[in-house]
Amino acid sequence: MTSYADTHPLQRTRWSRYRHSLWLLTTRDLKVRYSTSALGYLWSVLDPLVMAGIYWFVFTQVFQRPVGTDPYIVFLLAALLPWMWFNGAVSDSTRAFLKDAKLVRSTMIPRTIWVNRIVLSKGIEFVLAIPVLALFAIVAGASVSWQLVYFPLAILIQAVLTAGLSLIVAPLVVFFRDLERAVKLVLRFLFYASPIIYGATDLPDGLEFWAAFNPLTGIFGLYRAGFFPEQLIWFEVAVSAAMSVLFLLIGLQVFRATERHVLKEI
Repeated sequence: MTSYADTHPLQRTRWSRYRHSLWLLTTRDLKVRYSTSALGYLWSVLDPLVMAGIYWFVFTQVFQRPVGTDPYIVFLLAALLPWMWFNGAVSDSTRAFLKDAKLVRSTMIPRTIWVNRIVLSKGIEFVLAIPVLALFAIVAGASVSWQLVYFPLAILIQAVLTAGLSLIVAPLVVFFRDLERAVKLVLRFLFYASPIIYGATDLPDGLEFWAAFNPLTGIFGLYRAGFFPEQLIWFEVAVSAAMSVLFLLIGLQVFRATERHVLKEI
């Protein structure tokens, strides 16, 4: 009978190979994405900056802003940048298997890599955009509190949530191609249903309770806590963490149940 001592090094070797393969595919994606672009890295921050500029102009120059906290541009970017990570990863996961069908079928690496590399590459783009948030915080004179230490916790919870949802979406789109468009519509709705251009504290009491069950609510509260401590509500964070783990478990189960059928379909 094989002992734990015998199997444990083998598990570590497999995990090491998994991480190595994941990193290679992720860096390949990033290189391909930026190699044909003159601006390269700047594209990862231009989109959220343009969106933030539009909302800042509308809610501070055109209309009297009833939501959010000053400096509003920092308030926006603290949620808009992680939203771009979430939106980009879930949206791109709809093509995770269809885009590289030949490689998915021919390689023996765990197929979850084809989803997780998207989550990781979009996450790296988000991390590279954090200096932009810091720059605007300095220019706008935003105050910084010790709650900024919760930023890595927000990244961790969001990574779990994004990976879980992507593992659900990626295989199902192979069987139901219309789901790709449906996901984009849901993401568009989720943008306005999440506290991005407004804060969770801006919602009425009854609505604020139910908004906590949007897993992005607690995550964005953690991101904003370093600049706007009043946005941190631990009940929302606990709900976000619990739902993120639940979605990851569901995603792994869905992926395992459909993996063989996906390989036949693509």
